[in-house]
Amino acid sequence: MITPLQQTTLAAAPGADGGRWLTIGLFLAVVAATLGVTLWASRQTKGTTDFYTGGRSFSGFQNGLAISGDYMSAASFLGVTGLIALFGYDGFLYSVGFLVAWILALVLVAEPLRNTGRFTMADVLAFRLRQRPVRTAAGISTIVISVVYLLAQMVGAGSLVALLLGVSGDAPKRWIILGVGVLMILYVVVGGMKGTTWVQIVKAGMLMVGTLVLTVLVMSKFGWNVSSLLGSAAEASGKGHAFLSPGLKYGAGSLTKLDFISLGVALVLGTAGLPHILVRFYTVPTAKTARTSVNWAIGLIGVFYLMTLVLGFAAAALVGHSTVEAANPAGTTAAPMLAEVLGGGPGTTLGATLLAVTSAIAFATILAVVAGLTLTSSTSFAHDLFAHAVRKGKASEREEIRTARFAAVGIGMVAVVLSMFADKLNTAALVALAFAIAASANLPTILYSLFWKRFNTTGALCSIYGGLVSAVLLVIFSPVVSGTPASLVPGADFHWFPLENPGLVSIPIGFLSGWLGTLASRETDPDKYAELEVRSLTGAGAH
Repeated sequence: MITPLQQTTLAAAPGADGGRWLTIGLFLAVVAATLGVTLWASRQTKGTTDFYTGGRSFSGFQNGLAISGDYMSAASFLGVTGLIALFGYDGFLYSVGFLVAWILALVLVAEPLRNTGRFTMADVLAFRLRQRPVRTAAGISTIVISVVYLLAQMVGAGSLVALLLGVSGDAPKRWIILGVGVLMILYVVVGGMKGTTWVQIVKAGMLMVGTLVLTVLVMSKFGWNVSSLLGSAAEASGKGHAFLSPGLKYGAGSLTKLDFISLGVALVLGTAGLPHILVRFYTVPTAKTARTSVNWAIGLIGVFYLMTLVLGFAAAALVGHSTVEAANPAGTTAAPMLAEVLGGGPGTTLGATLLAVTSAIAFATILAVVAGLTLTSSTSFAHDLFAHAVRKGKASEREEIRTARFAAVGIGMVAVVLSMFADKLNTAALVALAFAIAASANLPTILYSLFWKRFNTTGALCSIYGGLVSAVLLVIFSPVVSGTPASLVPGADFHWFPLENPGLVSIPIGFLSGWLGTLASRETDPDKYAELEVRSLTGAGAH
């Protein structure tokens, strides 16, 4: 067994030159394959229904794979594995939150959204409320959440590829992030939803197979004995039994415990409000297929997160806490480093091969997720902001699609620029912020609209803007942005909100704002609500 002390050169030299060329070759193969899929899909895209929803032609299993591909992001594969390697038990809490959240999405959101919407979340809200203000608010919320989520993926891409190519410093990472940004824009502009969905399906299959292979190698190394794996991880971590107990990351004082509660609430409630997940319910022909796809997604995602538990503790045991932290303070590169160790370590052929394959899979993961996020935000901009808020429903299909493509370029560039300054943040922590914003702004509005007869336009605007503004402001004035060496602005300190995740405060604000706004207005339309209720439960009149 390779000990942590033998891994001191791993961060600086993740493979011999031959292994590096193998990695580059696999990266290029992944890019070529996904671009091929995108070009093929572009020939099948005829109008807005094809561009936005892939023609609603995907089966439950296909959409379940695509949902998994969209959800199991760089934060899951790289971020969660790294957090478990660094913090043990507390790191795995991210996995629990990510998985449990799907139960809420299945029970409350999946079927009603498929029955009542058409292309975006705003379609559901605008059905019984005033179109222009509600669509504007929903579009802004979608774009903000998508950009924050994009930051996590781009940061993961920069850290991963820089490690593999053996480069250091900010400049190479920024060029890498720019390259990923160009690719994601190309996927969306050329392939639309069909191309993006097939890229996600292919990526989900690659990720599940790759993670399974690494898990089997880990368990065989430890004699298929989970206790042996956990014991070795605890010993190598330098923390002893504390590594396997709650509190290593979230136990030092009442504030960190509150931060953990805030994180858990955001993760559990955020999935049902994530725009790029919600649009996946529109890519299937019926509500029954939407339920089937979520069931498949829950199964695949559950198995995947069990395997990240094994990989995270294995990284702590075989690579070592200090080596993982030295390569990347947030632990983002723990999974590929573990793959190299499992193959025999630096300089070995099998080690270089496993490192290259694992990294190519992680890169495919990033490409698929950023494409889905960019498509969602550009779709919302074109369909909600341009076609309905600006053109008042008079835009042609060609104008909508052209606007969506221009929006993809603009949103992609914004995400690239912001990502260049966020490279020190953990990808899982960044995604948790996106979950908190989604749970604060989108979830209250969706639930009120579907299940509260009295709900009105004023309540929707208060709910969206109240949750969105409070979450964003609390993040800006939190340790995420300033006050610590790992902050976005490490040289400054203007934080006054003590928690890293705003969910504990901003989610109640979102619900309370929607309730107060509704009561403050006399607007009500019981007939429209009755029609929405029938459609959400039966699918009658669904597009």
